[in-house]
Formats: sequence, C-alpha cells, structure tokens
Amino acid sequence: MPRGLDHVVHVVRDLEAAGELYDMLGFTVGTRNRHPWGTHNRLVQTPGFFMELLEIAEPELLTPPVEGVFSFGTFNQDFLSAVGSGLSMLVLEGRDPAADKLAFDAAGFGGFEVFDFARTGKRPDGSDVEVAFSLAYAQDPTSPHAGFFTCLQLKPENFWAPDLQRHMNGTVGVAGVVLVAADPAAHLDFVTTFVDAPFRRAVDGWHIAQTPRGAVDLMSHQLYAERFGVPAPTEPGLRLGAMRFAVEDIAKTRKRVASSRMSAEEIEDIIVVGPKSALGATLVFEPAA
Repeated sequence: MPRGLDHVVHVVRDLEAAGELYDMLGFTVGTRNRHPWGTHNRLVQTPGFFMELLEIAEPELLTPPVEGVFSFGTFNQDFLSAVGSGLSMLVLEGRDPAADKLAFDAAGFGGFEVFDFARTGKRPDGSDVEVAFSLAYAQDPTSPHAGFFTCLQLKPENFWAPDLQRHMNGTVGVAGVVLVAADPAAHLDFVTTFVDAPFRRAVDGWHIAQTPRGAVDLMSHQLYAERFGVPAPTEPGLRLGAMRFAVEDIAKTRKRVASSRMSAEEIEDIIVVGPKSALGATLVFEPAA
C-alpha cells in the first residue's frame, strides 16, 4: 500500500529567520521545539502533513554515526556543510516501522535500526505535551544529500493541532514533492521501494507516483527548470527539489506572497518562490484539486 507524504525537512542555519520567512509567506508557524541530540525545529502543519524547519542549534550534542544507526542530526549538519540551507529529507507515513525496515533491508536500501524517540511539544495554548515517533530509515546509496525515512506517530492526538493548520495564504494541504536527478530512471527502483507505489512515466525524464497524501514527482534537471523556472539542484544522485502546497484560492495566495516582497514567479497556474528567496528551498503554491 502506498505510503502517504508525512513531512519534509527544511534545514537552515537560523531557525528564527526561517520562521519569519514562512510567516511572511502567510503560514502559521509553531514554536521552537528541542531534540535531545542537538537539533531544534519549528513546524508548519497542514492536515496529515508538516514542514519541519530545522536548525543545528547545539552541535555538541550531535550523535556521531554508528554502523546500523542513522544519525538525523549529523546528516543534516553534513547537508548544511556540503549544500547549505535547503530541503534535506523526505519523510513518508509509517504504519509498521519493523515491516518498513524489513522491506528496505530486503531491497538493499536499508541497514538501519528502527529509531524510537519522544520529546516535549507545545499545544497552541502554550501547555506542554509529549509527542513520540518511530522511524525507519531508507537510503539511496548514490544520493548522499537526500535523506529518507518513514515516521509513525505514537501519540498523534498530542501532535496534530487544527489551529496550527489555518494559514493566511490559503494553504489547505500538501500537493506533492518533487525529486530531481540527472538520470531519473536510475533511481526508480529506490523511489518505488520507498513510496511502495508504482511510478508512471509522464514523458521521458519525468515519473509520477500518487500516494494517499500528495504526489511524488521524479524529474530530470532540464524538465524541473522548465516547469518551475529555477535551476535544479545538481548534487550527485537524488535531491529533494521542491515542496508543493495546495491552496484554496490562488488569487489570495498571490496577494499574500506579493505582500511579502519576496521574489516569486507565476508560471501557468502555479506560484514559485525560489531558493534565493526561500533559504535554499523551492516552495510552490498551486490550486487544490
């Protein structure tokens, strides 16, 4: 059964600056949270999906890589050093982390232990609450600058907050994510295993999979640049190229983005805020289906 989109990690050097960016674009941004291994985050929720704005705030607490254990903090620190701020990780919904691990291992894309953790979160009223997660990591061996895992919410009633899912820019959900590569076909085995869904070929160099929550597009550098009007990330292997948001009223979104005074392009039926404005990310707004 296909795994729906769960969240995307946008790693940055300054978490407060990232929060201000998303706020200016009309998103409701949650408060700062802390992980025990040195990363801090702020979240932008939509129903069933969220953006994780991430900072390496306490590097002295990062856990070094160990055989068979994926270090979330170290991966994102290495991403910042090699690439800079940007979209670093794609996360899909987990239903059975042990089964996800077995599937990834069997396909040759795993090798990491399931990771369980909890942290303190805050409700919109400011009260503390515990949230907990179980993660199963996958890895495309040819893609050092793209992270992948599934995430099972162990206390979803404490995590999701409808008040945080109302956005002034009219965003109502996730439309999809875009992966880019010089040779998309070379990564089809990996993405098919990770998403657990078949990819159909739209045109040469463009493959699409539908999930229960959003689409996953796999595109060549050239097609990506043509579609979104910004250069594709060109690091080796797969890169997470763009985050696509579904909005209820594209005219309302256009006014909000314009009021932010950030550089944006309107291409056919979409609004694109490129990496020069969005701290290394490409953020796409499009009408909800």
